[in-house]
Amino acid sequence: MDKTDGSTCKKKKKKKSNASWIALVVTMTFVISITMSFVTNSLTENLNIVFAGLILLSIIAVGIVFDIIGIAVTAADETPFHALASKKKKGAKAAIRLIRNAEKVSSFCNDVVGDIAGIISGSTSAVIVIYIVNAFHTKSDIVPGMIVTALVAALTVGGKAMGKSLAIKKSYYIVHFAANVLSLFGFGKK
Repeated sequence: MDKTDGSTCKKKKKKKSNASWIALVVTMTFVISITMSFVTNSLTENLNIVFAGLILLSIIAVGIVFDIIGIAVTAADETPFHALASKKKKGAKAAIRLIRNAEKVSSFCNDVVGDIAGIISGSTSAVIVIYIVNAFHTKSDIVPGMIVTALVAALTVGGKAMGKSLAIKKSYYIVHFAANVLSLFGFGKK
């Protein structure tokens, strides 16, 4: 077998791997999105505006935290985790696995969870706008809608901007923490 045959085989295998990863991401996105949407809509439907606002802030926070994790994994160096793994420290193997799969971890954290949080926060914002319109008996939802949308956008973008800097500067600690949490669920045992 010459070099071109091996190269072609690797490209086909990588293409198949990418296709299955994309299919998995689409499926995960659908399942997570429908679950989060159902839970959020069920909760906010029967709550007052304060609790609906707290749920909205929680959704924004989840998006920011996962964005931080996704960036930290792509910025982290795996070398210090090898030293921890040699000492059999908790989470070290999980951290190495996260870093070696940084592209997929980043895609999941930033795109899947981050985008779902953005969409769900939008629908939760709409529920809050309805609460405001009904509570103040306004004739239009334009002004409350603009204000709530602007607040959500500012909190999301501002939080992610601060988080990016933190994720790059403290990538080791963030990855180590995330790996410790994941190792509780058996991630990185292999």
